[in-house]
Amino acid sequence: MSIGPFLQRNWLGAVGEFDRAECIMVGLPYDGTCSNRPGARFAPQEIRLASHGLETYSPVLDKDLSEIRFYDAGELDFQFGNREDTLSKIEKAAQEIFSENKKWLGIGGEHLVTLPAVKACHKKYPDLCLVHFDAHSDLINEYLNEKLSHATVIKRISEFISPEKLIQSGLRSGTKEEFQWIRKNKTLFNTDDEFFSRIEKVKNTPVYLTVDLDVLDPSIFSGTGTPEPGGLSFNELINRLIALQDLNIVGADVVELSPHYDHSGVSTLTAAKIIREVLLIMH
Repeated sequence: MSIGPFLQRNWLGAVGEFDRAECIMVGLPYDGTCSNRPGARFAPQEIRLASHGLETYSPVLDKDLSEIRFYDAGELDFQFGNREDTLSKIEKAAQEIFSENKKWLGIGGEHLVTLPAVKACHKKYPDLCLVHFDAHSDLINEYLNEKLSHATVIKRISEFISPEKLIQSGLRSGTKEEFQWIRKNKTLFNTDDEFFSRIEKVKNTPVYLTVDLDVLDPSIFSGTGTPEPGGLSFNELINRLIALQDLNIVGADVVELSPHYDHSGVSTLTAAKIIREVLLIMH
């Protein structure tokens, strides 16, 4: 089967055929609503290059990429500066992948790319839950007079996925109104105990996982557009991801790496390693 328009294909450990794969990796090189430091559109290609510096084996999961079947479909080809075209192409590609009973793994790009993918996933799985790792709540209704931006993405999703199906972790930034909404709807689980307990309750439910990489502390992950001090360590995030491995994760994305703000390349390699773990927990 051919779906697209897609460009390159070269992530570590991918199988060579779409039909053989259980999960489809898709690059989403878009940062058109970035409000602070742009550059996330360069992340998919840089992550692909960095992935070859990793091993295919994950010691923490005791799994190897050679034991799973995922296909790297390359990057979606967006019309530059056209937000509506971008969102439409993502939703259409995700719908095609879900219609084939395969899983979606989006590699961003800014966080707005999550919205159309979750829309497509929700159409396939109406009882979908969303697990959201982030420094920011992304629950503001409008940002700079725009309802569609990386700062409003979870608010838009909450309009069709009810708050009781939203699990947020790592949040440490937002408006007073956003945190009032969070407290009212009980969506935030910032300690390990709170998070692990909440995850136990969705073991029999389809789950979409979205990881905004600025959930990590900028002292270890500086390559992001909106760094926020006080974040998770790498191991803290990995431990929470490990807790998801028994869930029915039907879709996921990892977003908001802006590689050129970390000239050491460590942020890009960190992103690639997190993607490896996400791939493995999805199988």
